[in-house]
Formats: sequence, C-alpha cells, structure tokens
Amino acid sequence: MVAALLCRMPTLNEEKMSKDSLMTLVADDLDDSRLQGLGMFISLKSISDAGHNHAQVSNELFGRLESELFATFDADELIAYTSQRPRVSFLGDHFAGYQAPRIEIYLMTDEMDRKFWFLNGVEPDLKWERVIAELQSFIEAFNVSLVVGTASLPMPVPHTRPVGVTAHGNRKDLIENISTWSPTVESPAGLASLLEIRLSEAGRDVVGYSMHTPHYLAESEYPAVAVATLEYVGAALKLALPTDKLREAARLVDQQLAEQLQANSDVRQMVDGFEERFDAHAKEHESRSLLLDEDEQMADAEELGASAEHFLAAIENTEDWLKNGHIEPLPGDHDQ
Repeated sequence: MVAALLCRMPTLNEEKMSKDSLMTLVADDLDDSRLQGLGMFISLKSISDAGHNHAQVSNELFGRLESELFATFDADELIAYTSQRPRVSFLGDHFAGYQAPRIEIYLMTDEMDRKFWFLNGVEPDLKWERVIAELQSFIEAFNVSLVVGTASLPMPVPHTRPVGVTAHGNRKDLIENISTWSPTVESPAGLASLLEIRLSEAGRDVVGYSMHTPHYLAESEYPAVAVATLEYVGAALKLALPTDKLREAARLVDQQLAEQLQANSDVRQMVDGFEERFDAHAKEHESRSLLLDEDEQMADAEELGASAEHFLAAIENTEDWLKNGHIEPLPGDHDQ
C-alpha cells in the first residue's frame, strides 16, 4: 500500500530518476508496519534561525541518536545558490571539501527507543508547492500522526528570562495557553508555515513552535533556545530527546553574559529595560504585545539591528566573547 502511494517517487535502486519527482526514497522496505503512525519533526535552516538554532538542534540529535537516511530531495533543483552560498575550503593552493546543500528525511530513534521522522537540511528557495505535495504524499503514505515544525525568531526579549514561544497549528491541546506572544501580523512566509497551512487544509495534525531569541544574541550560538526547541518538540511528539550537552553550554553562556553585565553598566541598563518590559507583559497579560511600543507599532528590523549593534559594541573583546560562546560541532556536523 505504501509503495503504491509513493509510486511516483523513485528509489536509489532505479537506473534513472523520474524527472517529475524531487524526492528519492533510499529505504527498500516501505511496507514495514513499524513505520506507520510515527510523528515528524521538521528543522530547516532558514532566515528564521536566530541563535543558530538549527545547527545546534541537528548536531545534538545526530550526535546522540540513532539515525537512518530514508529519503532525499534534489537540492540542486531547489536551491538558488546565489542566495544560499554553499561552503568550500581553500587549502593554500586548491579548493576542497565542497559542502553540498542537503534536504533529507531520516528515521530517528530517541533515547527511549521510539522512532520518529526528521526532515532536516536547508529550506528550499524554489518549488515550494511541489516539495510540499511530495511531503504530503509521504505523510499520507506513512500515516504520520503529527508534524511539528520549529523556528527561532530574533525578539526584543532579555536572556535573563525563560525562552518564550509562539505556538501555532491545529492541535489545540498542544498550543493553547502556551504562547508568550500571539500577534496578528503579516510576515515573510517559510516552507514550514506553508506546509502547516496545506496540512491543516488536508485535515492532518500539525503544530509549530517559534522560539524567541534575544535579538542581541541572534548572530551567535544561543544554546538555551535549542534546549527549549527540543523540549517543546519532545513534549508534542512524546519523545525523549537529548539536551544535556546543550544545557551545559547554556550554563556557560549565561555565566559569560552575567560577567559582561556586571562589568558594563550600559549593557546592564539595556537588559534591565528588556526585563521590565517583559515582566510587565507577563504579569498583566495585556492584549498589546511586548513587541509593540506605546503607539502600537512593532519595532522594525533597523531598530532591532541598532539595538543589537549597541549591545555588541558595548562588550569589550566582542570577537573573543562570540568565540567563547560558540559550541564546537559534533563529529559528522549536520549543519546545512
């Protein structure tokens, strides 16, 4: 039955890939009943990746959990290389180590021996509707029980408070009374947001968790947001996901930040302002968002960027701080 539903998708055993398909199935035993009814976690590197959340989450999962490559997308058809430049190494007198972009589905096993699907890689630039159509065929064929997508957004929130979240989707039991910010705004779309719309239209269960990363830390690795991401995904999919290494990294970053705040009154004053605004919003539960000023206008990208620049400019030896706050990738780094 599964093979029939996925018949238009080629497998690696075929001599020629179908020109109409963007997905190639790697696995052979598609009708294994143990593959039915699993949940799916989606983490794609996109513009909504403040705090380098995608890389941290991917490294933690691939470094700690058993994984099996199940399907791949033709990234060469989906990536606009002028907008997403792949990395390559230059070794004195020659280039080597080209890091081709990847978009892949893995069958993962959590720490309690429970399996789930993991869609990982870079967000496609092109052919969103075709990618989503093939994902929907995959989800239908394997009767995926719940799809969970994540993002990390730069927000004017303090690092001294718990990581906030905006929860969304069609499973009320997994999103109600969770969001720390529930706006009505228009924003740039992502593949995950469009997939959420299409799955909801098809009657499939889908939720998403958009994590709130302090905007002044958006360009450095911020482990706390990765911990929160794995906690929300684990709770929604009933999985035991590893977070211990990220928790330890988060403690070190918090310690470094505390030292910077103690040493620099300007930075302390800025964070104090974010704390007051955050706490007032949390206590009063006003309809006006903590992101809105007194004129009900959202801070624009220029204002957020200026605040982030002020924070970094106020820190002595910024490069050393960013370097010390960086998490070394695990062996087999899966950052896309």
